[in-house]
Amino acid sequence: MEVKIEDVIIKKRIRKNLGDIQPLMDSMSRFGQLNSIVLNSKMQLIAGNRRLEAASRLGWKYINAIIVDVHNKADLLEMEIEENVQRKDFTADEISDAYKKLSRLRSRSIFSKIFD
Repeated sequence: MEVKIEDVIIKKRIRKNLGDIQPLMDSMSRFGQLNSIVLNSKMQLIAGNRRLEAASRLGWKYINAIIVDVHNKADLLEMEIEENVQRKDFTADEISDAYKKLSRLRSRSIFSKIFD
């Protein structure tokens, strides 16, 4: 569901430094919002602070959100932790292979446009 960004309540967060938001902003400008933020029914942010900040800086008024019925402080904190910990970055080899494949696909696409 879409919610107004200004209605989202951000309480004390574990992550203190959002890091460089510009690459995420660039991605969201290009592809839109790929993953929803997570809120409880009181509109308190559980997960997605970087996405929310990027959307706000882009001037978006609305953002996609998943609403969960969790109000227990321990459960809220655990969900915030899990959302940030239960990820696995690509290995260096996986990233290298992915960009090689992307380069081949883009080259084919350009070649196809020229000769079609």
